[in-house]
Amino acid sequence: MAKPLTERIRPDGAAVGLRDYEGAGGYKGLARALTMAPREVIDLVTKSGLRGRGGAGFPTGQKWSFVPAEDDGGPRYLVVNADEKEPGTMKDRLLMEGDPHQLIEGVAIAAYAIGAAEAYIFLRREYSVSASALEQAMAEARQAGKLGNRVLGSGFNLDLRLHLSSGRYMCGEETGLLNALEGKRATPRNKPPFPQVSGLWGRPTLVNNVETLVNLPHILREGPEWFRSLSSSPDAGTKLYGASGWLKKPGIWELPMGTTVREILEEHAGGMAEGRSLRGFIPGGASTDFLGADKLDLPMDFDSVAKAGSRLGTGTIVALDDRTCPVGMVLSLERFFARESCGWCTPCREGLPWIVRSLEALEEGRGEMSDIEILEEHARMLAPGRTFCAFAPGAVEPLGSAIKLFREDFEAHARRKSCPWK
Repeated sequence: MAKPLTERIRPDGAAVGLRDYEGAGGYKGLARALTMAPREVIDLVTKSGLRGRGGAGFPTGQKWSFVPAEDDGGPRYLVVNADEKEPGTMKDRLLMEGDPHQLIEGVAIAAYAIGAAEAYIFLRREYSVSASALEQAMAEARQAGKLGNRVLGSGFNLDLRLHLSSGRYMCGEETGLLNALEGKRATPRNKPPFPQVSGLWGRPTLVNNVETLVNLPHILREGPEWFRSLSSSPDAGTKLYGASGWLKKPGIWELPMGTTVREILEEHAGGMAEGRSLRGFIPGGASTDFLGADKLDLPMDFDSVAKAGSRLGTGTIVALDDRTCPVGMVLSLERFFARESCGWCTPCREGLPWIVRSLEALEEGRGEMSDIEILEEHARMLAPGRTFCAFAPGAVEPLGSAIKLFREDFEAHARRKSCPWK
């Protein structure tokens, strides 16, 4: 089984240096890209079928094509979204700490394709080990001519900088990220205009996730047909899948796109911990809908998970076992989202704290059956199209789906005036 993204990562956790990375074929993808016209690179990535790995799953080549082809003489930017704050998600950290040159090469390829001479890695501040690994790799790359003026002896110049996040979940939303990078409050922007046309400091800007970019060196080196062959589903390539919760071996694994939930949880995560069974799971990080244990044979790809009623998101499963209170689990998630709301729009700013208070009442024995109806109403009123950005709709996905799947647990809290799991 091919594992191009993680095959060089060492068991001892030490980052792969430049010499070892080049020895494994590193920077050959960039060398090939520099022999092609930028538009040809975009077309090749489009043919590969690569979809964004940050959560939305938008076709990568198509996203790049929205950057204006005409050069007006002004700057344009590439920004790496490494602000990994989604609860249950830790895949980008593994890539940055273990194989940082892979990301640097991917950045250079993408920057060349859109004509950007400046790039930023917008990194979660808590990822200090990732920061150290990236700084060391960037220094090696500059010294070896992989960054800076005349990259690999070409006419392409690239200045890559590391920027530590201001520390809010909203920085992961691409326009909130751009505001934070400009030194402003991390609030979302109106779209349109989209960042590809008017992004960082009003200039054309491409924002891509870490896992998306690390696929590029392999696509350029091996070709789009090879990349498609790695998958067991219509979505191309491999995927970093994670699993957490009461499992025997929680972790992260690079597997073919479309690997089933059953294989991830039972084969790679070792199954549920002793004395526990699976009741349901969140398939793609905290801001995705719960699915029931009857969905174990679901392929983990974008379209299959959407048809099942949730989103692939980051591909990192959070398992709910039969000895954990679903109301308490949702309360924990909603407390996080309420705290992290930027406060820009009323439904999110006022609605999420109200949800927390209602869930606290149920969990503490003060709740009524009417509180469940209020929670359902919030889940409807904070749905897509009713708020300024996607933060609130994502925040209420686990809430609305949990009430549907585990309604008897919510009603038991109201009826017994206590949490049945305590």
